Parts: sequence; C-alpha cells; structure tokens
Amino acid sequence: MDLKIKIEEIVEMESRFRVHFVNSLSGFKSANLIGTVDGKGRENLSMISSCFHLGADPALMGFIVRPHSVPRHTLENILETEYFSINHVNKDIIKNAHQTSARYDKEESEFFHCNLASIYEEGFKAPFVKESKVKIGLRKDEVLKLKNNTELVIGKIELVILPENCLKKDGFIDLEKSDTICVSGLDSYHGTNKIFRLSYAKKGEDLKELKD
Repeated sequence: MDLKIKIEEIVEMESRFRVHFVNSLSGFKSANLIGTVDGKGRENLSMISSCFHLGADPALMGFIVRPHSVPRHTLENILETEYFSINHVNKDIIKNAHQTSARYDKEESEFFHCNLASIYEEGFKAPFVKESKVKIGLRKDEVLKLKNNTELVIGKIELVILPENCLKKDGFIDLEKSDTICVSGLDSYHGTNKIFRLSYAKKGEDLKELKD
C-alpha cells in the first residue's frame, strides 16, 4: 500500500522527522569532504552531500551551504582564500568523514579530531584529504545566495588526483575502483554496484551496453 503525503502533512511533521524525510527524497547523493584553510592556516573539513557537476567547459562544480545563521567555517574560508578541495569518501573513512559534521570551534581542526590527514599540492592553497582516493581542487568562481537563504558555491576545477586504473580511455571515471560510496538522507551510507554503461542515446538507434 502506497503512502500519499501532501504538503500540509509535511509542514506538520516533527522537525527532525521532516529533515530526515525531505533529505531522503532526492535519492542517493555523493558523499564528499570539503577541505579549506583560512588566512591564519587553520584547517577545516566538512561533510557535504550536495556536490554536483555544473559544466565541462569550463569545468565547474558546485555545492550548497546551509543558511549562515551559525558560523559556517567552510564558506568563510572559501570567501577568504578562494580555494577548496572536494574529496570523495570511500569505504575506509566513512565514520571519520561523518564525524566531521560535529560542531567544532574555528580553532579545532576536523582533520585532527576525526583522524584524517591533510596534504597540500604545490601551488594550491587548500588541503586535500590524504585518505581520499579521488581529490578535486577548485578555486571559487562565484557564491550565490538562494531564496531559502542557502548559498550555492561554484568552483572552477584546477586539479584532479585519482588512481590511474580509474580513468578509462574515453574519459569515464570508474568510481567503483576507488571505493567511492554514496549517502541517502543524512546518515545512511551505501556501496555501489554498477549495472552497465549505455551508449549515447540517438533517435531511431538501439542502445548498446558499453564495455570497459
């Protein structure tokens, strides 16, 4: 039997119930750690499930920051230094990554408190997560305030680090080889199992399964 839940019922839900409910509706999401540092060298690491592709030329990615009603160290650092990293969460660091969502003070590094190592690449200001296998370095392009007071951070990709065996001849990145995981809702983590890749869809042509 299907449930039919109208907006009036969603509005009346207990707040934490509603948060879990609405966060689960969009399906499986990427699980990433955003690495930043401020002008005084204080590092920050935050768990984000709202990263998305915005374009390939120029190469852009974005993510959503919740309303700035409390200190948002990630956003503050990006506005100050312009640089940030996106680091895929893999099976080995799920609990460490999840712990970064706790509220630490500005002076407390989530890298240290969550047992993750920061590493830097020459010419790039933001820290990467050493334990992450797929790392993306970005520079702020723009920050847009949305109607619900969340903020959309858009970055230009400047550097990508990933295992050599993940990159296929046609540019496709096989994320299963890096053990990248995904998240549903706020706290449910999942592995992946590729079904198949399909050919480019064209009118009047049958789809073909692509082989690696």
